[in-house]
Amino acid sequence: MKMKNNSIKKIIAIIIVVFAYQSCTDDFIEREPEYSIDSENYFNSEADYQNGLIACYDLLQSTYVNVLLGEIASDNTLCGGGDANDVIGFQQVDDMIHTEINSNIRDVWNWMYAGVSRTNYLLEFQDKTDFEGREIIVAEARFLRAYYYFELVKWFGPVPVKETRFNLGDETIIPRSPVEDVYALIESDLIYASNTLSYTAPQLGRATKGSAQALLGKAYLYQDKFSEASVVLEDLIQNGPYDLVSDYDTIFEEEGENSIESVFEVQYTDVQGASFDCLQCSEGNVAVGFSGVRNYSGSLFTSGFSFNVPTQETVDQFEEGDLRKDVAILDIESWATETGASYGTGYEHTGYFNRKYLPRKRSENAAGDLNLTNPNNYRAIRFADVLLMAAEAFNRGGINDAKAQQYLNRVRDRAFGDTDHQISATGSSLTDAISQERRVELVGEGHRFFDLVRTGQGSEIDGFTTGKNELFPIPLEEIQFSNGNWLQNDGY
Repeated sequence: MKMKNNSIKKIIAIIIVVFAYQSCTDDFIEREPEYSIDSENYFNSEADYQNGLIACYDLLQSTYVNVLLGEIASDNTLCGGGDANDVIGFQQVDDMIHTEINSNIRDVWNWMYAGVSRTNYLLEFQDKTDFEGREIIVAEARFLRAYYYFELVKWFGPVPVKETRFNLGDETIIPRSPVEDVYALIESDLIYASNTLSYTAPQLGRATKGSAQALLGKAYLYQDKFSEASVVLEDLIQNGPYDLVSDYDTIFEEEGENSIESVFEVQYTDVQGASFDCLQCSEGNVAVGFSGVRNYSGSLFTSGFSFNVPTQETVDQFEEGDLRKDVAILDIESWATETGASYGTGYEHTGYFNRKYLPRKRSENAAGDLNLTNPNNYRAIRFADVLLMAAEAFNRGGINDAKAQQYLNRVRDRAFGDTDHQISATGSSLTDAISQERRVELVGEGHRFFDLVRTGQGSEIDGFTTGKNELFPIPLEEIQFSNGNWLQNDGY
């Protein structure tokens, strides 16, 4: 991950040598490493650990596919693109006809396990060399391992778990751990991280106590552990340094990056080029280029591939007077009339685009394929999300509906710029209001599919088969490599 401003710098040569087994074909296990360095000869200094930590962060850049594909899988958007065969894996997920042979789902598996493998490598040798601040590096690595495992468990359910490096042959003997065991490790890592880190990161873009608390609360919420979620999220809200920015319009512009609302943010840059030969190698946000307006020419934005297009039904979810609508959704016809911009239309054109993550004008130092090197950071966890998660925990856990209303209305007050649209409902009506608020507040940010699934509402998605599509299939290659050790998810 490329850090910005005064943040840590990516030292590519070190990363390639130390983590050679994690190449552009990073997998659950690297099967044919060209070379590697003996671990006993590394991690001898603070610099070694810092470089190892950079490699652990680096795989966050590839989570662009999780966000993009997760949004396409939901009822928020259609796949779009150039035609019905443009990125066929995306098209299949959109139509809920994906199978165990899907290169884009395989990317999620491969790249998240690459992140797990890198964090495990560092943590395996966490005690080899002592120096001041080592515990901070260990805590950040544990946060990152939890982040990668959380992505894996929410996409695939039971997954193989190991706390040291995966070795060739492990796939034939290590079982897919039950979901509760995966979450147990995630919780352990995040509790350690939240107890060790402070609210101030050593450098911009690194995990903090708040990042760990927020992800821990989210992990609890995904397991319906409402009491535990309410406690950790309440502590974060009351004691953390975060707040809602006053102007929603600024959140997704450059000036809104790493703001007081950002609890954890994946850093991207456009000054290191990339190509389609290795999308996870891009230091830019690939999802942004994919979501851009096709053949666009005009002010503010640049052209893209017209994937992930919001539907009219999604646009209609916004209430009259909701200031978020024009920030979240670009009505391209109205925009063209207003600004004189021109554009083309792609497959499944709806007239709408995900304005939060459209490609903006790039810096003069932008390099490589500009569709792949967008500098837009991904706001992985925003404070608004924390407030709504807390509201859900207090309400669905039957703990305190008044507190749930307070946090829900804090989000709505900003959305409308007044206090005239507050919610006073309780019980199941309040549950529905919180769910609806999550949809409009977080639209385009990759959360909707998983929100529907975890609350038992997946059937609201066209083509969704209950008992099957709650999870994605384990890639066929992994099933084959396991030699019968792993069974495929139901329905695939």
